Amino acid sequence: MILAVDTSLGTTVAVIDADGRTVAEAASPDPLGHAEVIGDLLAQVARPGITQVVAGMGPGPFTGLRIGIAAARTFALGRGIPVIPVPSHYAVAEAATIPGRFAVVTDARRREIAVSVFDGTDADGIPNLVAPTRLAPHGAELEEPVIETVELSASALARVGARAITAARTLTGAEPLYLRSPDVVQPGAPKRVSA
Repeated sequence: MILAVDTSLGTTVAVIDADGRTVAEAASPDPLGHAEVIGDLLAQVARPGITQVVAGMGPGPFTGLRIGIAAARTFALGRGIPVIPVPSHYAVAEAATIPGRFAVVTDARRREIAVSVFDGTDADGIPNLVAPTRLAPHGAELEEPVIETVELSASALARVGARAITAARTLTGAEPLYLRSPDVVQPGAPKRVSA
């Protein structure tokens, strides 16, 4: 069985079996309460027999992604099982019913959207990303049909992860997919104060 954890939008977790069927799924749509709900949601779905953890790697807000990825890594470390990183937009693309090219769009805040362009699935059954994920202004005209979403399915994310495992593929690196730098900056040298 595979556990998937994603906090790129709300907080969602799921367990699928070897056939890709959902065994358990729990979610909270609150885009700000990840730390408050992640433990309870994991407790609802966790069961013996989980052999891998799929972590949704974004795009998403800095703190939200960190919470989900840390929870996925901690769960995996506690059980001595691997973590498979998967970009979060792949979950939306996996469930898409639009033929041909389409764009997955999520709110990136600050009057921007995160856009990933897919074109069907590849030979391994994994959504075929044809343009790197990027930021665009809210209301930007896109050439492709758009799937705009405010939530995603952890079960769909787990199915993408399962296909990547079967095909021995890595879909992304271990670092979250941040599309902009965090707001926090290193402080400069202290200013002189005259007496």
